[in-house]
Amino acid sequence: MDSNKNKTILVIGDTAENLDTVSAILKDYDVIPCTSGTDALDIVKNEQINLILLDILMPEMDGYTVCTKLKQDPDTREIPIIFMTSQTGEENIETAYELGGTDYVTKPFKPRELLARVRVQLHVQEMIRKLDMLETRDVLTGIFNRRKFFELGVTLFNASGKELYALILDIDHLKKINDQYGHHAGDIVLKTITGVIKKVLPPDAIFGRIGGEEFSVMYTSQTHEQAMDIVSGILKAVAQARITLNDGSTISCTISIGIGRKYSEFTSLDSLLKEADLTLFEAKESRQNTSILRDR
Repeated sequence: MDSNKNKTILVIGDTAENLDTVSAILKDYDVIPCTSGTDALDIVKNEQINLILLDILMPEMDGYTVCTKLKQDPDTREIPIIFMTSQTGEENIETAYELGGTDYVTKPFKPRELLARVRVQLHVQEMIRKLDMLETRDVLTGIFNRRKFFELGVTLFNASGKELYALILDIDHLKKINDQYGHHAGDIVLKTITGVIKKVLPPDAIFGRIGGEEFSVMYTSQTHEQAMDIVSGILKAVAQARITLNDGSTISCTISIGIGRKYSEFTSLDSLLKEADLTLFEAKESRQNTSILRDR
């Protein structure tokens, strides 16, 4: 049951008595009770909610309206909603499903039924999350795969002005590491280095694997100096990292970075990444553990 404590359920009900009843039944979960639809909409903005139990009849804002608002918001539309109702008419249940509800439970509550419906929805949500990971993430490193990186990157490129940067990063001498220690060591290097890079990137940066040992990062920055500080931070963090292999030995490595900055001549993401790729080639040719940005 301990894993249930990691699941947060928002219960939105018309009375404190009903909320107490549901909370007692779901005692093995992290339950947030709420008697106001308006307050509930604020809560979902600040909490990581896994499931919502929503009463249809409530003062001020009914459950149908709350559900509609949740489903209109891209940040909350995927949260499963189980309606709670004493109204068992087909029209009410049909409306609940049409608005985006995933299930419903009737009052008075039957503890085993409520628990079963909650478990099913949380299980489905977990399966969807895993499928999404398989579809959008690189299997080895866990960062975005090439397709998802370009999908997100095009959106960011079209929405951003001049202070947009694209980096292409290449691990120096990875082939030598594979030849000396084996390909399993190369995999450890890739996983470790991507983990190190993720820690120094801005939270809203897009980070993806676009080739064997090549990765790309896109981010916006208020100033050019801040953008270059991020690049320096990546180089430093990777160079200082110690990578532990399966036999307990440790190795280190460096990376080279090519930088593309969005200027007016770059009319597409492909053109910006081509610039980053050209500067990466220059960085690899000059020396490793460095970055290059061509002035304009």
